Amino acid sequence: MAQTQSLPFSIDGDWSRLYINGEWRESDNGTTIDVEDPSTRETVATVPAATESDVDAAYEAAAAAQNDWRQTPPARRQEVIQELLELLHEYEEEIIELLAYEAGGTRGMGETSLHLASDQATEAATLPRRMKGEHAASNIPGKENIVQRVPQGVVTVISPWNFPLNLSMRAVAPAIAAGNAVVLKPATNTPIVGGLLFARLFEEAGLPDGVLNVVTGRGSDIGDRVASHPESDVVAFTGSTEVGRRVAASAGENLAVAAMELGGNNAHIVTEDADIDAAIDAAVFGSFVHQGQVCLSINRHLVHEDVYDEYVAKLTERAEELPVGSAHNQVAIGPIINELQRDQMLEYVQETIDAGATLETGGETVDLDGVDDSLVVAPTVLSDVANDMTAACNEHFGPIAPIVPFSSVDEAVELANATEYGLSGSVHAGDVGTGKRIAERIETGMIHVNDQPINDEAHVPFSGTGASGVGGYNSEEFLKEITEKKWISLQHEPREFPF
Repeated sequence: MAQTQSLPFSIDGDWSRLYINGEWRESDNGTTIDVEDPSTRETVATVPAATESDVDAAYEAAAAAQNDWRQTPPARRQEVIQELLELLHEYEEEIIELLAYEAGGTRGMGETSLHLASDQATEAATLPRRMKGEHAASNIPGKENIVQRVPQGVVTVISPWNFPLNLSMRAVAPAIAAGNAVVLKPATNTPIVGGLLFARLFEEAGLPDGVLNVVTGRGSDIGDRVASHPESDVVAFTGSTEVGRRVAASAGENLAVAAMELGGNNAHIVTEDADIDAAIDAAVFGSFVHQGQVCLSINRHLVHEDVYDEYVAKLTERAEELPVGSAHNQVAIGPIINELQRDQMLEYVQETIDAGATLETGGETVDLDGVDDSLVVAPTVLSDVANDMTAACNEHFGPIAPIVPFSSVDEAVELANATEYGLSGSVHAGDVGTGKRIAERIETGMIHVNDQPINDEAHVPFSGTGASGVGGYNSEEFLKEITEKKWISLQHEPREFPF
């Protein structure tokens, strides 16, 4: 590895222990999981494989610590989050490097992740002072009604592998800021930057013991126990719709609040009046950033038949110009997270070609020097695609751009909505007003005009419809998930009762 010394936040650091009740401890049975660098396919770290007894210990610690933490003054809770924000900047380079080693993130992906995580922490720092209540008039003489907003209790955060830093931060930081305790279960592929890193950051920021607990391990071993734990009051999950349905069902057994951001099949609509070059600029980013491993990425390009050939040619040319290779080099396209994901997306491509689509470019892995079984997939453009072909109707989650023609705006809207998902999308239609009218007809939780679907701002609500999830993240939306209202009435004068 490139580093010459071991730093507490580097991949060379000791990540071999769980973080429970303010202590770094081995898993109950001492077993571990190897962390593989997607670029080199080498083992770069070892983390604990938690057991169900470790999970129980984490929730026990969280429940015990939460009562004191909820009573901590807002200013102190804010200070902890602000200190966390400063540490993010202090260890910026180490964190970006961790994302490259663990998630296969290019430099651009790492910088974007850090920016988004910082934005989330900045917004979370405002929450302790925004948990305000209200008074409500009473129909009973002499009664005063007070409605308070109080923390839910223990928040479970199950974070994904694609953007582990910011997608953990958007749940962990607000939950803690609002007075909750947290049990964080990161994805198996990214247990450090999505989990154990948070333990070290919050420990250094001065968070009291037990308020944050991190358990790493395989979902097959501890996932059900985490999702269904009786001490959990909120389950915040980001991941596939298939897994999300199981997680939500498990959470529901305990009547825990479920905040689920799930899959997407986002359409990028380009009409005959669009600025094609602007639409292509947006399309390149929206399809290929982080190898397309983004729930918000463009899954389908819906392009008017009058500009279809021009669009295909220009997108193909741009895709072929993108530098590809190891995430440790200056490239735009790095590796897919693992061979399972890689093989599935390439199978989608082949099935789409077999169904009649044309492969314009890509559709194969890119060899890397010294690497057996490379995980780098070339940016792929498919033309002559129908909306029901495999790469279009499934969330391919890769650097794949299926281009579907349409003949009218009504047809484009129908195609865009012909999916169970409703997460994000984008429209290029020549002017903002026309784009907005089209956007209003698309059944998604979010959609962007003269842009691409990948947008996230911590002060703006983030949510999907249909199979893309339930509940919402960011600002007031997530604050509602992690807090509840409590009615306290004060009877200032004797009350008359009928008997």
